Amino acid sequence: MPPVVVVTCKVLAAALERVLPPDLTGEIKLLEYGLHSVPVKLTRAVQEALDDITEPSLVVLGYGLCGTGLRDIRAGTHTLLIPRMDDCIAILLGSYKSYIREFSTVPGTYYLTKGWLESGSHPLNEYHKYLPKYGPEKTLWLLNQQYRHYKRIALVASTPEEMAAYREQALEVARFCEQWGWRYEEIVGSDDYVRRLFETAIAVRDSGPETRVGPDFLVIPPGGEIKQEMFMR
Repeated sequence: MPPVVVVTCKVLAAALERVLPPDLTGEIKLLEYGLHSVPVKLTRAVQEALDDITEPSLVVLGYGLCGTGLRDIRAGTHTLLIPRMDDCIAILLGSYKSYIREFSTVPGTYYLTKGWLESGSHPLNEYHKYLPKYGPEKTLWLLNQQYRHYKRIALVASTPEEMAAYREQALEVARFCEQWGWRYEEIVGSDDYVRRLFETAIAVRDSGPETRVGPDFLVIPPGGEIKQEMFMR
């Protein structure tokens, strides 16, 4: 059986601690938050992490497509197991079904997570970033063009404890976004999807890349390449 390596965004680190079988993997590579904001940086970081694995392995990627960041990633000598999701929000919510339910309820939702708050990936941080260059009036105009169609800002946390720890930061961002009429909500997610990801990893490790994994996961065999259309449903 091939060794199992996990390459994941830090946003899933807490979930890994809760559900990762202790004897499944000998190596976990945690990549920095926020790489998805510039997809080419995410592509480069993931590819370098894969290329640095010397022994042919089953690599579990803790990413969705993430703004095309996984597009054209090459498996090389490895087998890749990937969440068939657009981004980490569906993973943190626990299922694609949960994601679609939230999307259908309020399509214009801006999500906040522990990782996005810690990396400063949100409108309030963008305001402070652009302010010295553009001044207050033009900065607000630019942000208005980007965010005016959203209706809700939602903090997604995997546990009530995590929710409490990040609530004040989320509320600060939400107060800034009140200028666009956004309402604030909190959504407690689930580890169910991450748990199923590693149950699937065990099956693929034991039976090979031809294993049937269902519609929520993708398996890329050695020599294969990740394509954007693979994530379409």
